[in-house]
Amino acid sequence: MYYRRKILLSLLQVFDNELDKISLQKLLMLFCRLQSKPDFHFVPYKYGCYSFQANVDLSTMMKYRQVEEKGKKWVKTDNTDYLLDIKETDRKGLRSIKSLYEGKSKDELIRITYLQYPYFVLNSTISQNVLNDLEQKAVELVRPHFTNTVLFTIGYEGISLEEYLNKLIINGIKLLCDVRKNSLSMKYGFSKSQLKNACDGVGIHYEHVPELGIDSDKRQELNSQSDYDLLFRQYRNEVLKKTATQQEHILQLLKTHRRVALTCFEANIYQCHRKHLAEAITSLPGFDYELRHI
Repeated sequence: MYYRRKILLSLLQVFDNELDKISLQKLLMLFCRLQSKPDFHFVPYKYGCYSFQANVDLSTMMKYRQVEEKGKKWVKTDNTDYLLDIKETDRKGLRSIKSLYEGKSKDELIRITYLQYPYFVLNSTISQNVLNDLEQKAVELVRPHFTNTVLFTIGYEGISLEEYLNKLIINGIKLLCDVRKNSLSMKYGFSKSQLKNACDGVGIHYEHVPELGIDSDKRQELNSQSDYDLLFRQYRNEVLKKTATQQEHILQLLKTHRRVALTCFEANIYQCHRKHLAEAITSLPGFDYELRHI
């Protein structure tokens, strides 16, 4: 079992095996803030801090009869004592969370996390019911504000969905342009429907332009940078020369949304076609903006 799932089960265990869904997310985030290397990351969502990974882990654990979903609550049904199977520092952290927040209602936990971490309030649909005018101003102080137009590129290799979305948010990106040929991924959160839904949840538009991708069979034998360089030479000669319409479309999206990101898998920009696509777009007539790889 993944260690992070033991953390979820241990969190439920210390709170008498039952937590409402919102409280679980808030308590989990408060706990993860105590960890030097958090097991879960969070994004600013409809009710504040939210971990997509935690939610999908809980859904998976239902299949193994370790938890049950009862209305708006998660209930631990596995009798195993998972506190014995996690690190001592994490046991102490969970007990600290229990001593600080036991008995707090979900509304109290929402307010506590909103006040401590205003960044996670950015997309809240209930903040006006939780915070006063002065407290709302604290949220606006952390909201990213940009006036310049930028074309970004970003890869999701090596980071969680939440870390990825936070990169988009703090850079003020309004539209994510998926330039993979095939938008399926073995990595949770990055298949087309998952990524689109996640982006929608944090106020970012999503669009897939598969014509600008590279066929997967051409990516099989890439063992050195020279292999990548050869692939991208072919990409520039074969794909980019035939997709002027799609490139112009992205330029128009940039003019409309002002902060647009091209996305693919690779973390290393020199091993991803998005670098060459972005450079082709910067060469189009009417492009007078910044290009930034994040």
